[in-house]
Amino acid sequence: MNQGFVKVAAVTPKIKVADPEYNAKSIVEKMLEAMEQKAKIIVFPELCISGYTCQDLFLQELLLRKSFAQLSVIAEATKGWDGIVFVGLPVEKNHKLYNAVAAISGGKVLAFIPKKNLPNFAAFAEARYFAPGQDAADTILWQGENVPFGTNVLLECSSMPGLCIACEIGQDAQALTPPGVSHAEAGATVIVNPSAYGEMVGKDSLREMLVLSSSMRLISGYIFTGASEGESSQDLVFACQGMIAENGAMLAKRKSFAAGILYSDLDLERISTERRKNNMFCVAEKKDYCKVMFSLDVEETDLHRTFAPLPFVPEGEEKCAKRCRDILSIQAHGLKKRLEHVGCENVIIGVSGGLDSTLALLVTADAFDLLGLSRKGIVAVTMPCFGTTERTKSNALALAEQLGVTLKEVNIKKAVLQHFEDIGQDPEKQDVTYENAQARERTQVLMDLANQMGGLVIGTGDLSELALGWATYNGDHMSMYGVNAGVPKTLLRYLVAHYAKECGVEALAATLRDVLDTPVSPELLPPKDGEIAQKTEDIVGPYELHDFFLYYMLRVGYSPMKVFRVAVRAFDGIYEEEIIRKWIHIFYRRFFAQQFKRSCLPDGPKVGSVGVSPRGDLCMPTDASARLWLEELEEI
Repeated sequence: MNQGFVKVAAVTPKIKVADPEYNAKSIVEKMLEAMEQKAKIIVFPELCISGYTCQDLFLQELLLRKSFAQLSVIAEATKGWDGIVFVGLPVEKNHKLYNAVAAISGGKVLAFIPKKNLPNFAAFAEARYFAPGQDAADTILWQGENVPFGTNVLLECSSMPGLCIACEIGQDAQALTPPGVSHAEAGATVIVNPSAYGEMVGKDSLREMLVLSSSMRLISGYIFTGASEGESSQDLVFACQGMIAENGAMLAKRKSFAAGILYSDLDLERISTERRKNNMFCVAEKKDYCKVMFSLDVEETDLHRTFAPLPFVPEGEEKCAKRCRDILSIQAHGLKKRLEHVGCENVIIGVSGGLDSTLALLVTADAFDLLGLSRKGIVAVTMPCFGTTERTKSNALALAEQLGVTLKEVNIKKAVLQHFEDIGQDPEKQDVTYENAQARERTQVLMDLANQMGGLVIGTGDLSELALGWATYNGDHMSMYGVNAGVPKTLLRYLVAHYAKECGVEALAATLRDVLDTPVSPELLPPKDGEIAQKTEDIVGPYELHDFFLYYMLRVGYSPMKVFRVAVRAFDGIYEEEIIRKWIHIFYRRFFAQQFKRSCLPDGPKVGSVGVSPRGDLCMPTDASARLWLEELEEI
């Protein structure tokens, strides 16, 4: 439970209809198994103590009395255990019967929560037996104590800020205004749904959509568990469906007709972060809610959820291809609009034969095609200097030819050497001045050519470089429109690979594949034996690590220690902990120190949920102190 993680379980035990004693034994058995696995929130199906398909047997006094008695057996089994259990049973109050869920912790029933919306159509006839639950909290006498009873009950953990649980039951989630909406508005961060949906063809996907949309709209964790096939009777079949979702993402899903326990971990800190970001989400104290407190021991949670090492890249070939098509389209249409707005038919791009400038050139070609303009209006400028290698230069030339754009070469060696002489820089001293003078000279050439041609300079820098400040201020940092500004390096590679696969021109595809195989480098230092001597990832670290850090810092809002923890899990077997520790320190130091470069970025298309544009994505003070973040890293 440290760092906001809490382990949860959606349990579907095997039961017998109308046999509370058998069912209670099955419930306790599965409950103890989940307890041993340190699950803190355990959810059982709707009416699982009695069985959901009891029909008119619900009207039998014996069944009701035995069901209530077995609740005591289940509650007794929770003594000495650290967690909370939700289990369904029929509950009578004032001669009315309710389809209810009991919340149990530490040997006590904390609350009874009745179902509010009763299905009464087709094979479902709940209104024949049950009364709809009311919002206002009442009480029911259980073992000599008055226990809260009503739909508007919040179970809040006193020892874990952010853990507040509410319950909606079965088809409650399908109501025009589901109870979960009100629960979330009242502060619930986790919604449990003990359910008993009958199975039909296609219904499993509809329920999945319901669970995902509920967790997304409510910005919450959502635990759904359905009744087992032991409920199957007459015309109804039950399929044991179980799902655990968070903020619109499915964390775990049980196969149909597979009773048992489904585990995952909810991230309460992430839920809170998402709610803070979303100003449309408003939580307010509601007087018609009963708040019941319980406590959990705060301890380390053994995580079940996985963390993709490439969070910007969708898993699965089909999803990745669609993401690439969408991003390339966004980039091209963004540039198209800028060119239309200024009435420009010429653009200038510095091409190095590297990954970033290659993608910028591809996107620009697509934008010109959308406008119906000749690609000859795209001027690809290669500017060889001290660090240029034959491989990158030849790739730049090949790309220009294969894409049908205008190629221009401007050798900047003489200009840079003259500049060194003017400012008194020793050309043998290969320091930051030596490097940045080349980057700024290239930018000056591009800007002046743009003036000559009445065109725009297209920027090539990507999101990962901007996050690290790996750009020369007023050099490659500056342009008139940065098409790659929203694309992280790890995703950029997939975009170029996708273009190579889809372009249909083998010569172009071969060049793009060679670009992908070329080490990332600014090529500002002389090559060694004709090969690139300055490799970016040797200096600032692997981009796949930095992109991971960036995603979980900005998109998810994790603290440095939590970012490190999930990075170790995500890159297990790829990077040692010491390597991750080294580069995460560098990431945070550079991220804070380089904000001044991001504060004056040129426009560029936003393509994803993470960005560093000062116009909305990252409104960060240029001189913010990094002390808190760096001090926490020292504790690792």
